[in-house]
Amino acid sequence: MIMTSGTIFSIEEFAVHDGPGIRTAVFLKGCPLRCTWCHNPEGQRFGSELMVKKGETSICGTEYTAEDLAAKLLRNEAIFRMNSGGVTFTGGEPLAQGDFLIAVLEQLKGRIHTAIETSGFAPAETFREVLGKLDLVMMDIKLVDQERHRHWTGVSNAIILRNLETLIGSGKPFIIRIPLIPGVNDDEANLEATAALLEGAAGLQRVEFLPYHKTAGAKYPMVGRSYNPGFDTQIPPRLDTEPFEKRNITTMIL
Repeated sequence: MIMTSGTIFSIEEFAVHDGPGIRTAVFLKGCPLRCTWCHNPEGQRFGSELMVKKGETSICGTEYTAEDLAAKLLRNEAIFRMNSGGVTFTGGEPLAQGDFLIAVLEQLKGRIHTAIETSGFAPAETFREVLGKLDLVMMDIKLVDQERHRHWTGVSNAIILRNLETLIGSGKPFIIRIPLIPGVNDDEANLEATAALLEGAAGLQRVEFLPYHKTAGAKYPMVGRSYNPGFDTQIPPRLDTEPFEKRNITTMIL
């Protein structure tokens, strides 16, 4: 049997905002996007890197085989069952390590509730295969306009929107997360366009808003980079749930 391995930069137990119940959040390293407001810069680069925190240098990124990671997560199987919790794969972008993620999910399926937090930026084949092995999808929608999306994240959103169509058509339970960034995506036009994409989606549980937090840039010096988000970080984001509520879409502010 071929051993599939991947790189993890954090495993956080007792996570409470990453899906139902008490969960373990597994942060996979590497992301093809470069959102200017990213609050996990240590998750952007693929492979291990040095990280300096409070004067101490450590290696950020640990390699696991799919078998070892699954075994580690299954140790808490009884606890997850007791509180209807499970495991959430996040990042970085977990779909960027698609083969590894699929190999882990195959060993967890039917034993632990599994969820993913994803940008949706992945080959259609990978997205469909992972989708079929998950219980819940949490997907970010940042900007609907393609050029604005490219400007603020470094990539086109064409594949993201196609994968969103696949997700909606699948009937799989899902949550949409919108990071609200002041002057970037909190305008009425973008929120209206986002709500229109989601109108009538049978599997949609709710839309969660994640307002920008000023501490987003705190980790950048730890990985040897500066934080230059390109927008005014002192202005609070505009929160407008009306485009969703008028379409009977449940909203939540995290």
